[in-house]
Amino acid sequence: MVEITPSGVRYIASGCIRIQAEEFPARLKQIFDGVSQVIALYQPQQMAIEQVFMHKNADSALKLGQARGAAICATLNHDLPVYEYAARQVKQALVGKGNADKLQVQHMVKILLSIQGEIQIDASDALAISLCHHHYHQTAQRIQKAVS
Repeated sequence: MVEITPSGVRYIASGCIRIQAEEFPARLKQIFDGVSQVIALYQPQQMAIEQVFMHKNADSALKLGQARGAAICATLNHDLPVYEYAARQVKQALVGKGNADKLQVQHMVKILLSIQGEIQIDASDALAISLCHHHYHQTAQRIQKAVS
């Protein structure tokens, strides 16, 4: 989670929701509950999430889609808006090319947020989505201001 204000980054937090249930429906509930706890703790104003993409394993893509659905429903349950971005959009916004690899994205996240030391790939992916959303949101505000 990144809170970006007009004066810069105010705080950064990252972590993961640990899933321990055996049955898939119970896992989805743990995701829903975990996202709800994060929202209660940090009180974000909105959520940005990566869109699902289809790769080689259809079963994995379906499960990922259901997990995203649980996270999105938890967010909407708190009346927060949800913004979705394709992986190519995120890479384009941060690295300048849509086919950048994860290490390039990780490197740019560290530079843009002045993070010293190591950061896990999953954490840098999540932070990259936040930064992408900030970029698109700022651009939309500038366009709206110019039009009006």
